[in-house]
Amino acid sequence: MSLKAFELVPAVERLKLLGDKTKTSIECIECSGKNLYIGTSDCFVIHYLMEEVTQRNGKVTYVSEKQNHKHLALRKPIKQLKAASALARILVLCDNVLSLLNMFNLEPILSGAKAKGVTSFTVNDSPKHGDAFSIEIAACAKKKAVQVYVVTEEKITFIKEVAIPELPMTLAVDGFCMCVAMETQYILVNYETGDVRDLYPISSPERKPFVSRIGKEFLLPGPGIGVFVTPAAISERPPVKWAEDVNGVGFLYPYVVAMDTEFLTIHSILDQKQKQAIPFQNGCIIGDYEGKLFVASNKDVYGLIPLPVEKQVQALLTDRQVDEALSLAMNFRQAGLSKEKFQKMYTNIQQQGGFIKFGEHKLDEAKELFIRGRLDVRELICLFPDLLPSSSYFSRAVPLLHDYADVNQIVHGDAERLRECKEFLVGFLEEVRDLDAATGYRMEVDTALLKLYAASDPKKLNNFLTIENRCSLAESLEALGSQGCYHAQGILYKLHRDHEKAMNIWMRIQDQELVDSSFPGLDFIVEFLAKLSDHELVWRYVEWCLQKDPELTVKIFTERPEDEPPTERMRPDTIIDYLHAYPTAVIRYLEHLVFQKKLEKETYHTHLAVLYLSEVLKLRENPSTKAETLNLARSKLRHMLQFSNLYRVQVILSKVKETDMYAECAVLYGKLEEHDRALRILVHKLQDYGAAENYCDINSKGRDLTYRKRLFQILLGVYLDPMEGKKDSLLAPAISLLNSQTADFDTVRVLQLIPDSWSVGLVRQFLRHSVETNMHLARTRKIQNSLSRNENLQVKYHMMRQRREPVYLNEERLCQVCNQTFNEPKFVRYPNGVITHTHCARNKTICPITGKLFSIGKEAS
Repeated sequence: MSLKAFELVPAVERLKLLGDKTKTSIECIECSGKNLYIGTSDCFVIHYLMEEVTQRNGKVTYVSEKQNHKHLALRKPIKQLKAASALARILVLCDNVLSLLNMFNLEPILSGAKAKGVTSFTVNDSPKHGDAFSIEIAACAKKKAVQVYVVTEEKITFIKEVAIPELPMTLAVDGFCMCVAMETQYILVNYETGDVRDLYPISSPERKPFVSRIGKEFLLPGPGIGVFVTPAAISERPPVKWAEDVNGVGFLYPYVVAMDTEFLTIHSILDQKQKQAIPFQNGCIIGDYEGKLFVASNKDVYGLIPLPVEKQVQALLTDRQVDEALSLAMNFRQAGLSKEKFQKMYTNIQQQGGFIKFGEHKLDEAKELFIRGRLDVRELICLFPDLLPSSSYFSRAVPLLHDYADVNQIVHGDAERLRECKEFLVGFLEEVRDLDAATGYRMEVDTALLKLYAASDPKKLNNFLTIENRCSLAESLEALGSQGCYHAQGILYKLHRDHEKAMNIWMRIQDQELVDSSFPGLDFIVEFLAKLSDHELVWRYVEWCLQKDPELTVKIFTERPEDEPPTERMRPDTIIDYLHAYPTAVIRYLEHLVFQKKLEKETYHTHLAVLYLSEVLKLRENPSTKAETLNLARSKLRHMLQFSNLYRVQVILSKVKETDMYAECAVLYGKLEEHDRALRILVHKLQDYGAAENYCDINSKGRDLTYRKRLFQILLGVYLDPMEGKKDSLLAPAISLLNSQTADFDTVRVLQLIPDSWSVGLVRQFLRHSVETNMHLARTRKIQNSLSRNENLQVKYHMMRQRREPVYLNEERLCQVCNQTFNEPKFVRYPNGVITHTHCARNKTICPITGKLFSIGKEAS
């Protein structure tokens, strides 16, 4: 038991109650508002006015003053009292007679306000019938029956009686349902229908049974337990475990107070656990009266004062019972605590509970409570030395949420637990960084995260600094420097737009003046400068980058943002002039201009071609040059010469002719339309017949068929020219060319060109292909001509049909599109009869009014 839910406080002093009558004892009590009524063994009804007084120390006491008393002129004890405040009446049961007294002067109501033969009764707090000026009661009769009465100010009226198997001892009622304790059995009775349902037998017949109504349920005693039963005869919650000799219960949500001969035990109906035990000997009366709990012995009356929920919860937290404290607080929300008060209290409990769990190293539970409780993140950050920025104006909550000086008090020198606590803090701060819990404290959160990353995770640190953050600049720079995170210092400067300081740090790292293994290298600097809009600052560092890696440095200029506005300092000509001392860099930049940006400027193309050629010539002069390197350089040159039509061909050709670079010469002659010379180089100098055919194919692209035939005709002529080499030495490539499926020829000219000595067999394939091609072309033309004639006839027929129907156009006729008159004899008529101006007929195949699509032969005329 870890909870103190109630305090036992005297309600009426014994001397005030009994006076000199030592033999008088208390038989029953009733409370309504500030009025306390006591029924005694010598037939007195005593009325007290009772006030709750809160002392300075917060304790509640009762101050009572006797108002009146009444003797009922019987020698029997007062067995039961019940106040009906709406009627200003007291129901009194004495000597099996139920009668009415005035609530204030205790005078009896004599006008038929009696019911005889009643042994016990209870008020129905949820009657199904009745009005505001009457109450309904259920009573145990002095026979095997239960009865229903309606009580008004002046009389008690019998309503109904239901027979039961045994004499009733006591009962409770809810609506039409009565729960009755008989001599040996508990039963449920529906007094409207008369149905009776057995529950279970009474375990100790020698002990007086009792039945209590708990909300919409009944609570009955069992062997060492209390059993909850609904009006449907179902037990929906586990029983309460209590003493064997319990003789009565009271209820104040969410607690059931059970009274035995020595103790009052408090149990929660939510988890059925006992929460408190209060010594109280010889108790004989317990009940809940309009939200107040009172208990009494034969001589004394006490009140059970519930402690404020805050005190109950705080006691649980002091005992480190976090889950029970949260459950208790939530239950009091259901009990009617105001929303604002509950929210403030519950949030504080969650925060305190989070620190308790944190101290127990239950980090996942602590994190959940911190987030749900919207913890001020600074409360947690300040536990870790040097993480909270010195510029943060923070002091711990009052009252304190915990009693830890710092995290070292929690981990007790355990390095592994300290590491886990820091990882927990990182995860928590990452999660709440964009939540309401961090609103207004982003500087503290971001600075703490930066310091934690710097000490344990440089990769996360660098990623963190690439996004917007509100770190304290001075403290962050100092923390990063102490951890050797120089690259991160540069990123932080960059984030604060101090690009020059950022570059100075990165240059020092690149020059190995500073050591930071997380620095990506020169590529990072180049990428940074490529995106930097401050061109003056860019040029300040270009020379340093060129000295490190000219080819990489070119990316500063080639990877500029697409939306960057043009400036004089970033003009291509300016850049080319600056890069002239670095040929490799110039080549890369010109390649970017020519091949990627596709700038059609002769100087760029010529300059690039010259640089390519110079590179090739330089490699050729070096005897140690590998063949692969030279071939790659020449391939780039040939691609440039073939790809571009903008460079000055004669400039390049004048230099190439002085070498044996025949392939390049062939390309250049082709650019000059000197195809015969180009092909003779490929055929006779290089003896590359495939390259010669490819030359014809490439140079005829985008040209008409006649031009293509001419190129292949020239190549065939080169093969057959007897002036070069031995006669018929190129017979094989010539025949292969004629028989090729890709080559195109003028058949007549080929027949004129080939030697008379050739047999038909040599050119059989060529002839067959030519005949088939020509026949196919002829037949295709005939089909096209026939289709054209047929279409022409259809158009003529359509025109004749249209002209048969007269079209009347006068001054009153309006265009069906614009509703304007026709001012000239020109008009458009659609096949469906719609007539419009010529300028209103935008599409002659679609009617502008109906949207109908006409076939091609039936468009508007």
